[in-house]
Amino acid sequence: MLPKPPPREGSLGFIYSPPFRVQGMSVAGEATCVQAPELDVCFDMGACPRPMLASKFAAISHGHMDHIGGLAYWCSQRVFQGMGPGTIVCDARLERPIQRMMEGYVDLEQQVTPYNVIAMAPEQEIDIKNNIAMRAFEVEHTCPAFGYVILEKRSKLKPEYTDLPQEKLRELKASGVEITRRLEAPLVAYLGDTSPGPWLVRNDVRTAQIVVCECTFVEPEHRQRAGIGKHLHLDDIVEWLRVLECRTLVLTHLSRRTNMAYARKRLVELVGREKASRVEFLMDHRANKMRYERQLDEAERAEGRRIEGTRASAVDTEGDET
Repeated sequence: MLPKPPPREGSLGFIYSPPFRVQGMSVAGEATCVQAPELDVCFDMGACPRPMLASKFAAISHGHMDHIGGLAYWCSQRVFQGMGPGTIVCDARLERPIQRMMEGYVDLEQQVTPYNVIAMAPEQEIDIKNNIAMRAFEVEHTCPAFGYVILEKRSKLKPEYTDLPQEKLRELKASGVEITRRLEAPLVAYLGDTSPGPWLVRNDVRTAQIVVCECTFVEPEHRQRAGIGKHLHLDDIVEWLRVLECRTLVLTHLSRRTNMAYARKRLVELVGREKASRVEFLMDHRANKMRYERQLDEAERAEGRRIEGTRASAVDTEGDET
């Protein structure tokens, strides 16, 4: 009897929550890497599928192997593919261990792979794009762990100056008067592996457009296991949804034993369809495909209406000229 061929590797999870994509893979204990391509960031690097190479930053939540196992390969392949050195963002407590890991590869390969490390303190921010910053904050896991939030920084004229002419505004600014105020809009928050705690209801996490967070345990009888491993259980997500304002909550880090249909059904039972509609499971490929096909259909219909509107406007203009 001929042997069976090897099983096919699963495809990457993909969720489009305009204007951002969230893509990657996340299976508890195996590998997690979650990319926000529009923001040049990949959160964690437990494995390195090819699309992850395009991100300039790898923001590491903690040092467990399923979250850093592909980090050295990511650094190496970015240089090999001519993309330039990658930048690793991490908790300052992980800086030296990561450097030692990379030094081990130098010994193995007998060559040096260039890379950058930005060691972060809690609440520290770094710029990743024009007007876009990434902030680190501490969470609780079985080892040192960070979450991250990506923010858009905006300047807005103070209300008391909105009615002044441009000449007067320039005069005030030249004299040293601060006429604008800085606003920040949280775009994407990533929690990594964490137990429940006040970091879940931080203002910059609670109000982010997209929140990406683990939900390792779903079954009611596994609540104690979640507490021991300092992971989140679906019951914690249910409580969190009462205050979470995000447009999309992306759940990651479920194990292979978890049936996605069961996870979705249980979520609906606990919070109702309306709240559950804001929640997506990164590795639920069937649901993600159906949702994206609906988005494509809606986009095509909108484009059709736009074209018809343009044609009608052109006809009306021709009629007016005649």
